[in-house]
Amino acid sequence: MNPFQKNESKETFFSPVSTEEVPPRPPRLPKKPPPDNHLSIHGVCAWPCDQVLGCLTNSGGTHSTHEEERTRYFSVFYLSINAGSLISTFITPMLRGDVKCFGEDCYALAFGVPGLLMLIALVVFAMGSKMYKKSPPEGNVVTQVVKCIWFAISNRFKNHSGEIPKRQHWLDWAAEKYPKQLITEVKALTRVLLLYIPLPMFWALLEQQGSRWTLQATRMNRNLGFIVLQPDQMQVLNPLLVLIFIPLFDLVIYPLVSKCGINFSSLRKMAVGMILACLAFAVVAVVEIKMNEVAPPQPGSQEIFLQVLNLADDEVKVTVLGDENNSLLTESIKSFQKMPHPSKLHLKTESQNFQFHLKYHNLSVYTEHSVEEKKWYSLLIREDGKSISSMMVKDAENITTHGMTAVRFVNTLRKEVNINLDADISLSVGEDYGVSAYKMVQAGEYPEVHCRAEDDDFSLNLGLLDFGTAYLFVITNNTKQGPQVWKTEDIPANKISIAWQLPQYILVSAGEVMFSVTGLEFSYSQAPSSMKSVLQAAWLLTIGVGNVIVLAVAQFSGLVQWAEFVLFSCLLLLVFLIFSIMGYYYVPVKSEDIKEPEDKQIPPIQEDMTNLETNNTKL
Repeated sequence: MNPFQKNESKETFFSPVSTEEVPPRPPRLPKKPPPDNHLSIHGVCAWPCDQVLGCLTNSGGTHSTHEEERTRYFSVFYLSINAGSLISTFITPMLRGDVKCFGEDCYALAFGVPGLLMLIALVVFAMGSKMYKKSPPEGNVVTQVVKCIWFAISNRFKNHSGEIPKRQHWLDWAAEKYPKQLITEVKALTRVLLLYIPLPMFWALLEQQGSRWTLQATRMNRNLGFIVLQPDQMQVLNPLLVLIFIPLFDLVIYPLVSKCGINFSSLRKMAVGMILACLAFAVVAVVEIKMNEVAPPQPGSQEIFLQVLNLADDEVKVTVLGDENNSLLTESIKSFQKMPHPSKLHLKTESQNFQFHLKYHNLSVYTEHSVEEKKWYSLLIREDGKSISSMMVKDAENITTHGMTAVRFVNTLRKEVNINLDADISLSVGEDYGVSAYKMVQAGEYPEVHCRAEDDDFSLNLGLLDFGTAYLFVITNNTKQGPQVWKTEDIPANKISIAWQLPQYILVSAGEVMFSVTGLEFSYSQAPSSMKSVLQAAWLLTIGVGNVIVLAVAQFSGLVQWAEFVLFSCLLLLVFLIFSIMGYYYVPVKSEDIKEPEDKQIPPIQEDMTNLETNNTKL
């Protein structure tokens, strides 16, 4: 069927989809979807990881007798974690993609090699068992802490009479059931846990490197000249910069600050880390705004964008007429050219008919096309014998290339063309100005693309396909050299280089070193000896809460991406102020101060205790 109709036809409309008739297939029963085991797999992996991190941190700190040794240990501990992350980021994708298992990517090898290395690490760890300080197990500390706190709260509310004297601390109300040493340690624990309340917001920003920042990288130009990066490869910068910054801060920056007479305490380091992460997201927002400025605009309500392409052999004057025959757009377009910029047309309703006046040589052709709001359209003008005709092509909605290159073809030949863009990517374009759908391909040079039209084989030179660009190729046969292509861009190439993400990675990595490494050491130093693993587990819990905050903000904010980055930056700035105030009034304690003397008693209580109610206790 000829896709074009004569001028007297009221409307000629095409969408970039195949119009071939497909024979009906026999109905098939719907398959039951396989169970999703991702959550269970992640849970199985996360549980031992958290157990190892919490206990390993405590075990290493126990062997550090001096404060300087403990600080150095936590720096080396965090350094080794990021070294492993850096190595796995490089090697694991190579094991998965470069090695084939049963003709597909070898996930078994990608998971098996780290598992084998973990087994070797376990053997090495066990070999040094005699050199470790081992504390005998003392029961479930978390349960004791929760019960002590609950008893103190319930006992206080049950004895709220004014006749009963107040006590110095609300945990002293647990003295009727729990020993003073446990109460003292729980007091020290709750003082630090109170400081943990603002911390999840920092992790909410830090953990977006693997999600929002990677998505931003997909819309940037990844060609650095000497190397072409993948979007997720930018994440390698974080562990690499951490490996550089940890010795730099410990050996250079912190000693210089101390020589200047500045008391750079642990809480101050953590506060500065928050500021650096806040600045990093401010930079991310600026980059996002710049990317939006060069991105093609999106039509709003009762708006469309129209692009006109002239495929005739001579200049055509195009006039778009409104309902009252008023001129909305007038443009003269030369042969095989298009308008310099798409034109925005306003509709009176959600859909509307537009009259098009085409002037070609001495001919005047009128045609009418219907359009819908919030869409992109391309008006293709072609020769039709001695006259011309047009067709309206609706561009694909929300072309999301994610750094890939999108291509589609218009076939002006009288026979169908099969195009092989890659070993796994091929498409067919119908004859006589058939229009294909968009296909996603990798960016790069395409000097010889194999094509076949019935019994004729030929190749097309598509040239360089840039990152994030949507191309329209028109296949013509106007030369003696055989079929050729005319290349035009539906969406321009990404102009913002991925190198502009480097400042934000530098800031957030420096903030991570100052916040996370210092926070681990501070948590250990401020925790009682029996509560150190509990406090390390609470530190890891703040990371999980930070991820929940990201999900909540993304789900309910309803903001554009740059505004969401600004929101996170402002939230962390607010948290920084709260944390600074809390840290100002926090008095650090030494490990020897946590233990109370045996003769220290809670405030004296009246001898008449008959009205004091406690659980399971007779006074």
